[in-house]
Amino acid sequence: MPTISRFFGILIRMYFNDHEPPHFHAVYGEFEVQLEIETLAVLRGELPRRALALVLEWASLHREELRADWNRARAGEALEPIEPLE
Repeated sequence: MPTISRFFGILIRMYFNDHEPPHFHAVYGEFEVQLEIETLAVLRGELPRRALALVLEWASLHREELRADWNRARAGEALEPIEPLE
């Protein structure tokens, strides 16, 4: 699973040929969450509150890039890295 961004110990990943709806995975230590790209709703899993807040802030800034990478992943194309949260 390609890592498309990394910040503050959080890895943002996206699977090729993953299930709908369009989403991404955020991993922080032993925690993992799947977030829907359009609504940023948690689909599955959990993160500590502070880590989730950082991921939501990052995702709201990069929703277009996330959509584009989702489309690339569905087409089997290489994913583009996305700038980390600073």
